[in-house]
Amino acid sequence: MARSTISYLWRDKNASEGFRCGVSLHSHTNQSRETLDFLANLGNQYPWIRPLLARLERRSERMHGLRIDYAASYWTPPMTPKLAFELETRQVEKLNLRAMVSITDHDTITAPMLLRTVPSARQIPVSVEWSAPYGNQSFHLGVHNLPSAKATEWMETLAEYTANPSDKRLTEILKALDEEPNVLVVFNHPLWDLYLIGAEKHQFLVNEFLQINGNYLHALELNGLRNWEENRAVRRLAEQWNMLLISGGDRHGVEPNANINLTNAVNFTEFVHEIRREKMSDMLFMPQYAEPWKHRLLQSTIDAIRHYPEFPQGSRTWDERVYHPDANGVVRPLSELWPNGAPPRAMTWMLGMVQLMGAGPFSGGLRAAWSESRQLRLALGE
Repeated sequence: MARSTISYLWRDKNASEGFRCGVSLHSHTNQSRETLDFLANLGNQYPWIRPLLARLERRSERMHGLRIDYAASYWTPPMTPKLAFELETRQVEKLNLRAMVSITDHDTITAPMLLRTVPSARQIPVSVEWSAPYGNQSFHLGVHNLPSAKATEWMETLAEYTANPSDKRLTEILKALDEEPNVLVVFNHPLWDLYLIGAEKHQFLVNEFLQINGNYLHALELNGLRNWEENRAVRRLAEQWNMLLISGGDRHGVEPNANINLTNAVNFTEFVHEIRREKMSDMLFMPQYAEPWKHRLLQSTIDAIRHYPEFPQGSRTWDERVYHPDANGVVRPLSELWPNGAPPRAMTWMLGMVQLMGAGPFSGGLRAAWSESRQLRLALGE
């Protein structure tokens, strides 16, 4: 019988007592390629932004012969693997726990492989967030602790499926991952309708997927960047399918994961066995999750466009972290594509306005307007 417990650090300052380690699952580094959907979302949420985006699109094509292609473009989170690892480690260690960190960039294991050359991170598991097409949706699966000797081979297998998906092949792959005794497979943010196909259609696909493949998945994720209502629904989904719940912060910016797992395991492999064999999961939500959700999303957006002069070159400015095809179709940082060596004034103004929303009195007003005190009282339904 699956046993999942949830505690909240802002309610119980001693919630981590009695545990040896804190496990940070599901976070991203500058090795992740993220879509530019957030620009469109900003346009939908703030009507004054949409005309500015349209103007930039027209100007780019008229003056530079370059049509903005959101599908072929992407951005990368600001933190390098080492900075991300240190951020997550520090948060856990403040609880007087030893930290175990599993970084899961989108469809790449570059970050953990690089970190294994750093003495303090040599034991980091080889993990990935796999984007697995399913029907007209895509499910994100956290695949943690791949065997080192076979990690590259596994990544080739996952990439091959993503390029040529089929339901039968997906089940074969998940069954094979389940047969790896030290691998942990988590269904990340299962109720997030990533492609906006509609809640009812998405729910149907999720249940169909779990009916076919649920035996090969080891937990459903309570996501640190999704809202209270969605995470409550995930909890009900776990009860419906008698599945374990697990934490996953989904950090993309510079705020550490908003939830972790607590464990007495001595290493990550032993933690995997605790989840898979003992079916025990103790989750701790950090104080940042108590902040209004929309406010946290705004801060995450601001993190993506902020200037970090102390970061390594290539990660400092937003236009070094955003990539777009040039006139010849070669994907390059925007910083290399500006005709005059600097972004258009309209874009600079727009980004400045977004940053202003996260500063001073304006930020405080938005935070108050977005307050979710009633949801905090309800928590996740326990």
